[in-house]
Amino acid sequence: MKRGEIIYREMLYQAMEKKNRVLTQSSLSKDLQISLSMVHKALSPLRNMGAIEVHQRNFHVLDIKKILYYWASVRNIKKDVLYATRTNLPVKEIERLMPDTINFGAYSAYKLTFDDVPADYSEVYVYGTEELKERFPEQKGIPNLFVLHQDPLQKKYGKMTTLAQTFVDLWNLKEWYAKEFVNALEKKLNAILE
Repeated sequence: MKRGEIIYREMLYQAMEKKNRVLTQSSLSKDLQISLSMVHKALSPLRNMGAIEVHQRNFHVLDIKKILYYWASVRNIKKDVLYATRTNLPVKEIERLMPDTINFGAYSAYKLTFDDVPADYSEVYVYGTEELKERFPEQKGIPNLFVLHQDPLQKKYGKMTTLAQTFVDLWNLKEWYAKEFVNALEKKLNAILE
């Protein structure tokens, strides 16, 4: 993920999951180890669209949905794919065999977060390293296991991607059932954001 996306993930995590809508650029810079100028640059389009309001000492997250949709529109999940392969195991078994070092994303993150699936799915997306090649060696065929680049800060959010990152990743997937997951997640997010 680009540095700007790491900033959006943290902002949305704070606003959605921690219920903290008042943040500072300096704390984001320090916590994420990203330059203050990069934080300022990432916030600029959000300020221009009225999603945040910048004050002298902090900024307020005003419109979570605008930030979510903006991030979804600039996200390119394909660029984060480190490794993709085919495995003949069922999805549940692929998920069960994952090491503790990964973060589940997309369909698996939704399922594990909400203990529910709006549609059957056949691909597993995880954030990890190429070490997974030992556990899931390359095989020919249409890939159904995608290992995405795991940034060093991702582990702080737990075993699954944040709600915002799950939404943004699902938004960027091409499988027909991704839309079912996005619609279901939007409903859950609407309830959370009320």
